[in-house]
Amino acid sequence: MNPLAEELNQIIRQDSTPVWKMLSNVGRQLFFPKGILSQSAEAKEKAHRINATIGIAKESGHTMCFRSIMDPLDGIAPSEALTYAPSFGLPALRKRWQEDLRRKNPTLADRKISLPVVTCGITHAISTFADVWVDPGDVILLPDMMWGNYNMIFGVRKGARLSHYALFDENGGFNLTAFEAAIAKESKTHEKIFVLLNFPQNPTGYTVTEAESDGIAEILARAAANGTRLLVVLDDAYFGLFYDDQIQKESLFAKLCGRHANLLAVKLDGATKEYFVWGLRIGFITYGLSCSGDPLPVYDALERKTAGCVRGNISNASHLGQTLLLKAMQDPRIQGEMVEKFEILKARALRVKAVLADDRYASAWSVYPFNSGYFMCLKLKTVEAEPLRVHLLDRYGVGLIALGKYDLRVAFSCVDEEQIQELFDTVLQGVRDLETA
Repeated sequence: MNPLAEELNQIIRQDSTPVWKMLSNVGRQLFFPKGILSQSAEAKEKAHRINATIGIAKESGHTMCFRSIMDPLDGIAPSEALTYAPSFGLPALRKRWQEDLRRKNPTLADRKISLPVVTCGITHAISTFADVWVDPGDVILLPDMMWGNYNMIFGVRKGARLSHYALFDENGGFNLTAFEAAIAKESKTHEKIFVLLNFPQNPTGYTVTEAESDGIAEILARAAANGTRLLVVLDDAYFGLFYDDQIQKESLFAKLCGRHANLLAVKLDGATKEYFVWGLRIGFITYGLSCSGDPLPVYDALERKTAGCVRGNISNASHLGQTLLLKAMQDPRIQGEMVEKFEILKARALRVKAVLADDRYASAWSVYPFNSGYFMCLKLKTVEAEPLRVHLLDRYGVGLIALGKYDLRVAFSCVDEEQIQELFDTVLQGVRDLETA
């Protein structure tokens, strides 16, 4: 094992043995390399005459570039767009994102958390998390309705086993009973289990209530106290898009940080949906733990391992994307723009609820609970989802996503409010077509 990796392991093991035990085999071997990177960093600070260390091109002391590339980027310097970013992410962006995490989650105000490590979108954050923490044969606890890419990342790429529980109970709320039973079952045969929670949820658009959030946190804390090592992953891709006053407005990450030594909370989030910049691919990984001493050295070690994983995979996330996001977050217009777009999406969600309250749809489908995010789902009663999806596309030019045998996902985020009635009337007509075919 590389001495740098062993040094990081010793720091983690000294103050948080449970977290060290949670690392995957790859995670224990990860480190952030010195060599060229550290020498270039030293040269950047001290080489005031000539710096011939870093693998970029310069002329007259400035970043070499094509004007055809830079001219559309009005107000951004080549050094802010074209050069390599640190594998950890731009320091100013990491600090600003952490500050915003505390602002959006007031419970974090006095909690010590890591500085976020920047990834190339949340999918890359999930994949990086998997490299650092997941071994073949590990178990990932997920609801029965989930984003399909989890299976690709955890099941196919890492060889983990996905274990499912029913997302909703008979009253249409989060199924705390099934959730607790699933944790108890897997804890009997696994010393370490992963719990992945995604609110607002894809595909259903459901976010837990405050009471359900408290219940989840209590269940996890009890399991940790009983000796199970828990890695709780919060996929907060759609954070902030909450359309109901009764639901939990903070990330569960805030309730789990520092809860128990056997519980590591990992927040995966990003600019993708929060700032409507899907193609910029800027995500973040943030850790929250409880340990016997000062957690900051442990966080630093985890950040180095995580950044080392990024370094060994994609090198770094886009410098231009990070620059654009940081400038936007510093722009005084941004809060007003976010409120404006939020209200548009909220109006669409409420319009969907109003339209689907009509009894004439009742014989064709039931509606899964939704209160947030981009999506909602229909549970079809008389026809199957895939034939209906194909029929709607071929005959009516309407595109939806079939999930499983009877579930149909609707992304109301990309449907104008005035089209919503037409959309569901067309889906109903498609059901009637198939029923009589």
